[in-house]
Amino acid sequence: MFSLFQYDFIVRAFAAGLITAVVAPAIGMFLVVRRYSLMADTLAHVSLVGVAVGLLTNTNPVLGSLIAAVIASIAIEGLRESKKVFGESILALFLSGGLALAVVIVSLGHGFSVNLMSYLFGSITTVSATDISIIAAAGAIILIALAVFYKEFFSVAFNEELSAASGMNVRAYNVALIVLAAVTVSLSMRIVGALLIGALMIIPTVSAIQFKMSFKKTLALSMGFSLFAVISGLFASYYFNLASGGTIVVIALLVFCLSLLANKGLKG
Repeated sequence: MFSLFQYDFIVRAFAAGLITAVVAPAIGMFLVVRRYSLMADTLAHVSLVGVAVGLLTNTNPVLGSLIAAVIASIAIEGLRESKKVFGESILALFLSGGLALAVVIVSLGHGFSVNLMSYLFGSITTVSATDISIIAAAGAIILIALAVFYKEFFSVAFNEELSAASGMNVRAYNVALIVLAAVTVSLSMRIVGALLIGALMIIPTVSAIQFKMSFKKTLALSMGFSLFAVISGLFASYYFNLASGGTIVVIALLVFCLSLLANKGLKG
């Protein structure tokens, strides 16, 4: 069963997958609590602009997607604070605008549409050593930031007004959280793809919430669900020749369905 680990690309795939499986629901938890679940999908579509630019200029697409997502995240938060546009409208603007701009750039670079597909739907088996370095570094930064500022992020996510009244710099923590979400989106893109990335960040979290535990326990359980989905998804995609990104998300959805049934059983 474990003979697949004799291949270097499989080892890299599991390394990238395990990092992403821990980081994605960690950020997703705060997004769900803030009712910002669509943020992941919005940033994923915007990050495609960076991917397209990277492919067009023959530079690292992952780094390009990271820069595009971070810039967009800061702009989104700025518009949200200005209250000139409703929150969901802001996400719709950036989602559609980012995708449109990416399509335009793609049309300029004839011939790299095949490479772009791996970023749209995920291609974890093509993750390079450079990608692993970027994913590991970004993942470490995200987890350290969440650990150091856990109380502040928790407070802002649950009650922004009360946090501001207590003297907390709400704007700084909001920007920091959304930038961390942007980084998470970028490092997860090669795992499940831009079109499915929101699922990996949100579905394990929603599954864990069904058990109605404390915030920390829910966070830990969401990471467990995510790890299960990624690991079992990679095994299934290898042995049954399935698309890795889609397989991971389908398993995450099955876990969600089982969590609903389990929760219903507990109530009964």
